[in-house]
Amino acid sequence: MKINKLSASFGKLENETLKFHDGLNIISAPNESGKSTWCAFIRAMLYGIDTSERARNGYLPDKIRYAPWSGAPMEGSMDLTVNDYKISITRSSRSKAAPMREFSAVYTGTNTKVDELNSQNAGEQLTGVSKDVFTRSAFVAQGKISVSGSPELEKRISSIVSSGEEDSSFSEADERLRAWQRKRRYNSHGMLPELETQIDDSEKKLTEMNGSLDELELLEGKLSKARQECVELESGGIKSRKRQRKDSLNRLSSGRTELKEKSDEHDRAMAELSKCRDELRSSRFGDRTGEELEKEVNSDVERLNSLSENNKSFFVVLPAVICFVLAIVFAALYTSRSSVGFIIAAAVFCIVAVVLLLRYAKLKQEALKSQEERRQILKKYKADDADGIFEILDKHWALCNAVADAEQLELQTHDAYEIAHERQAELESRALSDLDFASGSSDAARLSRELADARMNAEQISSQIAGLRGRLSAMGDPLVLASDLSCMKEEYHDIQDEFDAISLAQEVLTEADKEMQSRFSPEIGKLAAKYMASITGGKYEDILINRDFSAKTRADGDLVARDAEYLSAGTLDLMYLAVRLAVCELALPSGEPCPLIIDDALVNLDDQRYDQAIDLLKKIAKKRQVILFTCREYIPE
Repeated sequence: MKINKLSASFGKLENETLKFHDGLNIISAPNESGKSTWCAFIRAMLYGIDTSERARNGYLPDKIRYAPWSGAPMEGSMDLTVNDYKISITRSSRSKAAPMREFSAVYTGTNTKVDELNSQNAGEQLTGVSKDVFTRSAFVAQGKISVSGSPELEKRISSIVSSGEEDSSFSEADERLRAWQRKRRYNSHGMLPELETQIDDSEKKLTEMNGSLDELELLEGKLSKARQECVELESGGIKSRKRQRKDSLNRLSSGRTELKEKSDEHDRAMAELSKCRDELRSSRFGDRTGEELEKEVNSDVERLNSLSENNKSFFVVLPAVICFVLAIVFAALYTSRSSVGFIIAAAVFCIVAVVLLLRYAKLKQEALKSQEERRQILKKYKADDADGIFEILDKHWALCNAVADAEQLELQTHDAYEIAHERQAELESRALSDLDFASGSSDAARLSRELADARMNAEQISSQIAGLRGRLSAMGDPLVLASDLSCMKEEYHDIQDEFDAISLAQEVLTEADKEMQSRFSPEIGKLAAKYMASITGGKYEDILINRDFSAKTRADGDLVARDAEYLSAGTLDLMYLAVRLAVCELALPSGEPCPLIIDDALVNLDDQRYDQAIDLLKKIAKKRQVILFTCREYIPE
């Protein structure tokens, strides 16, 4: 197969075209001019774009990385020559989510489809290998000149060095055996650990079930005792409550009787007090106090007595009469004797008599006034004399004393009633306490609390029994569980035997792989050493290759081969280029070889080795088309 022409709208390439010829094609261009993009375009045209890839840290899938910068759809065409037929294949995009999904393959210059080619198999049909083998052999991407192993590449090389069949691979067989092993045991996962866990769980469950059955039997015995205790406490509580009610009712009845008696006594005292007060109020002097009335009576009697003693008019009338008689006598004497002395004496006695008569008139008026006042005082008390007034005072004192006695009796009966009422309240409070069978202090209350505690204990035991029975029910039948455990142990032994057999097969496969590798590695190493010697002018004559395609080389004159870490960058690139060329020679079909695509793989070579590498590529280009993208300027000879 040869590539004749490329046309691309891909990444930074915008409707650009690139043509090739037979043999060695060297495309020299500076960095960032699109060399790697052309290489990626060739791979995309052959094998398509993997739209399932997703972007991740440090990596962009091709559908994103090579989306056209112009925003145009990703598309392109490739003109090929295959078995002397010229074919044109195109890939285009209907949507950005499915780039280059639309495919067509026609014979160049016609509209005749190439029936055996489609978007899925085009690359493998044209190159003869899968995308995996192609990218590990004939497609040398920039910075990825070293070869990495894969089961498909291993199959193809094994087919060359062994039986020629491509359906066997140590890596695949080893991975399959390891997968079988992991299925059975991988750290704490797999069938064996799961069975171990199940067996352990079942054994623990059986042990737990046996313990639960013993505990259930013990709890049922406790429950029976607790229920019997509840019956006894309930019977004792009923008797105690009846007795307590009877005693409380008797005390309440006695208290009520006493309270009624005290209430009746107080009512009688209140009636007597009301009667005495009514009598006092209906008396002459009403509800006045005895002290107040006695003080007033004493004052009035004293006044009455003073009024009796003040009647002195008689002692004034007699002297006045005498003086008046004497005045007449002396006036008569004056008439008879005409003596001035008599007239003067008569005048004096007359004046004295007049004065005394005036005094008598005044005293008489005062006596009448006193008599009226005395009469009013006696009228006030409706008495005839002072003794009568004192009799009235004594009667009022009797009424006042009767009221005082009634008040004292009312007070005493009231106090007795209050005491009886308080005693009744205490009895009622005590009765409430005695009849409080929940929180009281009586025997009945104590028995009620003990009964409640016993019932709660019985309920807790019953709840524990229900929980145990539920757990036992959830655990299942012990016989079934024991049977399942036996089956699991048998299955465990069978799987363990399988695991041991797989381990043995893996050991045998490893021994076989060592023998295969003894033929596998020398074939590639021999051919790679030939290429290495050609490029280095015979300085390096041996290349040793492992199954994973890691390599080391031995220089002429050295006793041992050098690991890749001890080689210069240029020598390392040469060694892996030689390995690549050997892999291409062995892994790719020998009929019509596919092109060798190299992207800047010779950048670390000096001029001499670069020229030697170009010479080697020219030799290879006689058998297969070689397309070399490089940033070094190539000057044709």
